[in-house]
Amino acid sequence: MRQSPGRGGGRGPSMADVAREAGVSGQTVSRVANGRSNVDADTRERVLAAMRRVGYRPNSAARALRNGRFRSIGVIISSLSTFGNSRTLDAIAAAVVDHDFSIVLMTVPRSTQGEVTGAFSRLNEQAVDGVIILIEQHQLDRSEIEVPQGLPVVVIDSNARYPSPVIDTDQAEGAASATRHLLELGHATVWHIAGPPQSYAAERRLRSWQAVLEAAGRTVPPVLVGDWSAASGYEHGRRLAADPSVTAVFAANDQMALGLVRALHEAGRDVPGDVSVVGFDDMDEAAHFWPPLTTVRQSFDAVGRHAVAALVSEIADGRRESTLIHVPTELVVRASTAPPPK
Repeated sequence: MRQSPGRGGGRGPSMADVAREAGVSGQTVSRVANGRSNVDADTRERVLAAMRRVGYRPNSAARALRNGRFRSIGVIISSLSTFGNSRTLDAIAAAVVDHDFSIVLMTVPRSTQGEVTGAFSRLNEQAVDGVIILIEQHQLDRSEIEVPQGLPVVVIDSNARYPSPVIDTDQAEGAASATRHLLELGHATVWHIAGPPQSYAAERRLRSWQAVLEAAGRTVPPVLVGDWSAASGYEHGRRLAADPSVTAVFAANDQMALGLVRALHEAGRDVPGDVSVVGFDDMDEAAHFWPPLTTVRQSFDAVGRHAVAALVSEIADGRRESTLIHVPTELVVRASTAPPPK
């Protein structure tokens, strides 16, 4: 029986084994293994087929040491449970594949100075080429986070003051469009169920809602603070449903809007006949609420693509520039909003 090259001496298959199997030079095998473009397609396929036959796997660690690149991106994230974070992480994961990178994920639930700095240190030990920060809590802005010297960094959804690209959904314009929509329907004012106070996104949506009401000369109702969950929307919804003067509510995300709508239904208040409701995110289920939810669509895919593209560019150029990219939102009008009752 023919023995595969390189299998008999206790060592793994080598580039020389692949070169003999493919009938090419060792230099050609090296070019293919390192992803170089100066190999014609037929030769590349012949070398790859030979690698499969002999069981050769390129040593990515050794290749990284030679090239100074590890083809790996670190992601520091505060939570995997929130809708926005999970969708953005999905988008990042899809985008890195297009750039032939992989992801190393670090979660920092409390997002304290020590945890974030520690995450950077652990990522440095795992040899990543750059880091994307996906932490929306205010701690990131207040803390003196130590970013390793020379490590490319991109920040998503944050007011953190670092000399790095920042990618963010245009939260303010999204909230403004939701509030203006309800006022233009004829509602005297708009109530608001806000997200948690430590969230940058929640803060920007709240401030924008308030600014639109003030600019229109309308009463600004007391803010109801939720925690992004449908349960918190439901609890606030029970209070709002008991007040007949409430005719329009802007919830800072779709999940809280879902809880709000349930509370209104249980209290016998029709949506949108008695109360109009607008959410934020346009999660997949929003079109299937009853009634289908008017909401602000934000493009998590675009945020992920912009973040990865900015980081890959920084890795390639070796320059860190302080830029802000705002990804636009879109108001999606469905059946949960209407003029106020006569």
